[in-house]
Amino acid sequence: MAAVAVVALTAAAAAPARSSLRLARATKVTAKARSDTSIRLRWHARARRETRWEILWASHEVRLRRGARTYLVRGLRPGKRYRFMIRACRRRACRRATRLRARTRAATPAPGADTPAPGPGPVPPPGSGSGPPSPPGGAPSTELAGCPIFPPDSPWNQDVSKLPVHRDSARFVAAIGAGGHLHPDFGSGRYGDYGIPYTVVPAGQRPVPIRFTAYGDQSDPGPYPIPPDARIEGGAASTGDRHVLVLRQGECRLYELFAARPAGDGWEAASGAVWDLRSNALRPEGWTSADAAGLPILPGLARADEASADRITHALRFTVSQTQRGYIRPATHFASGSTDPTLPPMGLRLRLRSNYDIAAYHGQARAVLEALRTYGMIVADNGSDWYISGTPDPAWDDDDLDQLKRVPGSAFEAVDTGPIRSG
Repeated sequence: MAAVAVVALTAAAAAPARSSLRLARATKVTAKARSDTSIRLRWHARARRETRWEILWASHEVRLRRGARTYLVRGLRPGKRYRFMIRACRRRACRRATRLRARTRAATPAPGADTPAPGPGPVPPPGSGSGPPSPPGGAPSTELAGCPIFPPDSPWNQDVSKLPVHRDSARFVAAIGAGGHLHPDFGSGRYGDYGIPYTVVPAGQRPVPIRFTAYGDQSDPGPYPIPPDARIEGGAASTGDRHVLVLRQGECRLYELFAARPAGDGWEAASGAVWDLRSNALRPEGWTSADAAGLPILPGLARADEASADRITHALRFTVSQTQRGYIRPATHFASGSTDPTLPPMGLRLRLRSNYDIAAYHGQARAVLEALRTYGMIVADNGSDWYISGTPDPAWDDDDLDQLKRVPGSAFEAVDTGPIRSG
C-alpha cells in the first residue's frame, strides 16, 4: 500500500525548560498503514546531542533510543485518523516536536464473509466466549445510561492484547504475588456489601455544595449534582473508602467523591473529581482524584449486565498492597514514598496471558477473564493484592464468580503503555 498522506509541521509542543538546546529535528517524516490497527512512522535526523526520541499520540508516550528512525505504532482503531508528535530529547530538555497525521486502513471483512442484514440475531449464552468481537483499540459499545464511558480511543477502552510485554513484567508480578490469586471484590450482596455502587441522576438534578476535608487543592470544586440518598460504598455506616459515584445524564459527566458523607444540604469528602465522559482529558500532573492513582473509578468497574451479556469492553480496576513512587498515564498520581523499582507504579496495566487456558471457565467469570485478556486491568489504589473491582448487584452469580479465585497471579503479565513518571 502507498504511504498514507501526511501533514507534517513543526509546532510548539509542550517542552520542558532549556528546549533551546541544539537537538536534532525530525525531517522527511512519512507514515504507512501496515494494517487496520498499526501505522509505521519513519523520519530522518542528523544526530546531535539527543539521548532519546519521544513519540506521542492521544494519551500515549513512547521513548526510543538515540539512533531510532522508525517506530511501529500498534493497537490502533481501523479507519481512524491519528495525530502523532516526534521529538528529540536530552535529559529533561526536548526540541519542538514535528507533528504528523495518518489514518489506519479500514477494517477488512474475512474472505467469503457476507455482510449480515440489519436486525436482531441470536444472543450467545453468557460466558460462551462467542459474543460479538470488539474492534481493536476501542470499544464503542462501552456506555451506561445513554452516555459513553469515554471515547472509543480512551485508554480504558484500548485493546492491549497485542502490546509488548513490559521489560519489568516479571518483577512487578513477583512483587504483587505470583503465587497469589485473583479476587472479585464485588458480588450479589448475599455475603455482604461488597463492591463500589454508582447512582444515575437526571439532567435536571440539583447541584449541592461540596466541602473538601483533605485534598481540596487537588479536587474539582463543587457544587456536584449528588442527591442526599446517593449510594455510598459499604453503606451509610461504612468505615472504609466510602466512594460516591454519580453519573448525570444529558451532560454525561461523572462526579466522584472519596470518604464522602452527607453534610447539611450537601456533602463533605476528602477529595473529588469531575469527568467529562465524552473527553479523554486527564487530571493535572501530580493530582489525585477520588482514587489514589488520579483515575476515574466507574469506567474500571465490572458490571453484571455486561458480564451476563458476555460483553465487557473495557479495562478493569484493581488494587495492590504496595506501589512505588511513580505512575504511568492515564494515572496522574502516586501514593507511595518507596523508590523500590520492583514495585508496581500506579497506572500499571496487566493482562491475562494468552497461553493461560480459560476453557474450563464459564458464565460471568469467563466474561471477566475474556476482558482481562483483551483490555487488561489497571493498578488504581493501594489495597489487597489482585482484588478487582466491580459494582454490587443482585444479578451477580457469586458461585460463578468464585471461579476467578482459581486464577494465579502468575497468569498475568504487565504491558508497556508508557514511561513511569514521578512528578
